[in-house]
Amino acid sequence: MMKLRLLVGGVCLVVALAISVAPAAADPTAGPPICAGPASGVTPISGKYRNLTITGERYVPSGTVLKVRRDLTIAPGSCLDAFTLGTVIVGGNVRVAPAATLALGCTPGSLGPPLDQPPCDGQTTNDTVGGSIFAWKALTMYLDGDTIGGSVFSFGGGPGLAPDAPFVNFPVKDNTVDGNVVIWGWHGGWAGVIRNTVGGNVIFSQNVSVQDPDAMEVVTNTIARNLICFGNSPAVQVGDSGGSPNNVSGKKIGQCTAPGI
Repeated sequence: MMKLRLLVGGVCLVVALAISVAPAAADPTAGPPICAGPASGVTPISGKYRNLTITGERYVPSGTVLKVRRDLTIAPGSCLDAFTLGTVIVGGNVRVAPAATLALGCTPGSLGPPLDQPPCDGQTTNDTVGGSIFAWKALTMYLDGDTIGGSVFSFGGGPGLAPDAPFVNFPVKDNTVDGNVVIWGWHGGWAGVIRNTVGGNVIFSQNVSVQDPDAMEVVTNTIARNLICFGNSPAVQVGDSGGSPNNVSGKKIGQCTAPGI
């Protein structure tokens, strides 16, 4: 289950957002912190763009629309917080650079019970990506209730495994992905792939947490091809999600042959 500690750490990597905007637009203050906070100059973003590169700390306010006709890029070390009741529509691909953070979408089950807690307040957004999401050594992604026309690829990244590393989550939950989902080599606090519908393969391998024995939850997914899991520590598990075994039309391979998975 998604932990409430989305991005927290002894070095104050993340703090509660306190943004000087109208109250109706200040929804990031209501839920778990995503970006680094006001010291980084968190500012709202919405509107229409041909291509868009996010630099610094940005969020999509509730009730607004961010539409990118072609490609959206999250620059190195930057953050886009769309874990809000705003709407994001990307016609092309999304690229998440090293040390960057992407949070996209809201559903009632994003954080687990109670299902009406902020920032989603029991609601589901309709964020869409026409192409694929590519993440290379990203700090994390929070993908929740999105419709993705291509695939999701994430290689490396996370805050690392040092004793003083911040606790960071990597949830991929309640999405519809027409292609493949590959989460490979992420090192952080908690990661999970839960309640997704995937048109291709799911490959979840070499992901490591030394902070959370409940990490690496891969359950309740519907997968049209294969589910492949190798080298995860802890091993892929049901955890405290209360999830059901994955519905896999192809084969379950590696750690994902365990009971309940």
